Amino acid sequence: MERELETRLRAWMEGRAESRWLEKCQWELAEPHPETTQLESVRADIISTVEFNHTGELLATGDKGGRVVIFQREPESKNAPHSQGEYDVYSTFQSHEPEFDYLKSLEIEEKINKIKWLPQQNAAHSLLSTNDKTIKLWKITERDKRPEGYNLKDEEGKLKDLSTVTSLQVPVLKPMDLMVEVSPRRVFANGHTYHINSISVNSDCETYMSADDLRINLWHLAITDRSFNIVDIKPANMEDLTEVITASEFHPHHCNLFVYSSSKGSLRLCDMRAAALCDKHSKLFEEPEDPSNRSFFSEIISSVSDVKFSHSGRYMLTRDYLTVKVWDLNMEARPIETYQVHDYLRSKLCSLYENDCIFDKFECAWNGSDSVIMTGAYNNFFRMFDRNTKRDVTLEASRESSKPRAVLKPRRVCVGGKRRRDDISVDSLDFTKKILHTAWHPAENIIAIAATNNLYIFQDKVNSEMH
Repeated sequence: MERELETRLRAWMEGRAESRWLEKCQWELAEPHPETTQLESVRADIISTVEFNHTGELLATGDKGGRVVIFQREPESKNAPHSQGEYDVYSTFQSHEPEFDYLKSLEIEEKINKIKWLPQQNAAHSLLSTNDKTIKLWKITERDKRPEGYNLKDEEGKLKDLSTVTSLQVPVLKPMDLMVEVSPRRVFANGHTYHINSISVNSDCETYMSADDLRINLWHLAITDRSFNIVDIKPANMEDLTEVITASEFHPHHCNLFVYSSSKGSLRLCDMRAAALCDKHSKLFEEPEDPSNRSFFSEIISSVSDVKFSHSGRYMLTRDYLTVKVWDLNMEARPIETYQVHDYLRSKLCSLYENDCIFDKFECAWNGSDSVIMTGAYNNFFRMFDRNTKRDVTLEASRESSKPRAVLKPRRVCVGGKRRRDDISVDSLDFTKKILHTAWHPAENIIAIAATNNLYIFQDKVNSEMH
């Protein structure tokens, strides 16, 4: 009985400690490297996607110039064993080139829309990258030894004259400087008529899906010349088109389940066991609209720009223009949690429509324990919401406010009334500085923030491990 009471008390104390997690966090900028924080300010360098691998040891970014940059976490220093390992550039390669579709007279951008890591099966790493039309599978390997002492080749690799070979020797492996080799393994082309907006690797580690505005295709990682169409919402008459697919993702544990979001703000959970073509969803998650809040902008701001399953697979996280919402897979009627990201912009929707900012697609992310969620905003601000305490914080990713090892100070946007010293006015927000892409380390409190052409990696120096 005493042991049971002690166990319950410990669990209660741990819950209390966890509930104060966001208040205790002290986010600091990891030691910057020139490659990670100071990139040339040109359009091609604008970061378009950020993704940690399954261990968090590697971090990949894609940009509008079609390049992929991979960062590797350095091992912890012997002099400072408790310090976090830093991320250094591991490899850079050109994933996509600009192309031209002569049939449609359209230029296909080289911009990387999404990167997804495959679970590691051996010493090599693999990732999928996609632009608007073509998905590529890349293999990343390391080489730190080279063979020497060939019988039929000289040191330069040229074939020897066989008449000069008088004895045989066993080739040996000699150490060499570490070389990272990136090689294309597969090219998945011609599967989409419209622009690809998302890719997702299945938990069976054999298949993945790709989604465009109207269709979702299922691919096998070993087969490039065919895919299976599993969702098709294209109407017979395009004039009847009322919504488009905005994002999709496989369930993290059940290989038959996937979800896709729409521009009308709804989520559809589909089960591939039910039918080959999943036009009929298993569940429809949709929040009823409040007629009193109906306006010209209602449909635009309700469009879901990102959807992510929680690591546990129980919940879904969605982002629309003004909010992030948490949905329970067992409750379709409404989200169980709704967090306002920047509700102060509601009065400025007209000007945001005129400058096209209202169409910006913000992403969202879970922390490793699904207790905190993160998403971006304008003025290089990003927001964190603690699901246990319902507390939130606004932080800024900028060179001015982010000095190495300096703790980030919470920022506050002033709408009206009394203004504190460090507050920023809504009218002073810079809408050209926006954080659309964020990623959270799967096991630790390390986050990657893409602010236009700069990559910031922050870590919580108080709570390095996930709670």
